[in-house]
Amino acid sequence: MKQCKVIRGGAGFHGKQGMDYFAGVSAESAGASGICLHMLVLPPGGKAKPHFHENHETAIFQLEGSTSFYHGPNLEFLDEVREGDYVYIPAGVPHQPFNPTGKTARALIARTDPKEQESVVLLPQSMSRI
Repeated sequence: MKQCKVIRGGAGFHGKQGMDYFAGVSAESAGASGICLHMLVLPPGGKAKPHFHENHETAIFQLEGSTSFYHGPNLEFLDEVREGDYVYIPAGVPHQPFNPTGKTARALIARTDPKEQESVVLLPQSMSRI
């Protein structure tokens, strides 16, 4: 029988992208079959490894602070994400987020992959723009 579930915040994990997350809704925590939702905390100077999410879309809401990210086949595009902004990253698009500011940034991240870390594909570190 399918049931609603409340997931208490607090449990965290270090993703293979090199960033720290607070686990929310996922296959592991809620039995989700098509979505995950986590909070990312990116400290000043923090950055991810260049990566993409194979076959899964990503939606982000910047709760606090501002970040930037490189994206595109060769990480050739750069965008700034400010508090209150939404970001959409299509499946398979390489990206590399980072926090160039002196303040901690927090964002909610939703993906169409209930086992979020399984679809992460790391790119060669030589592609890093940071």
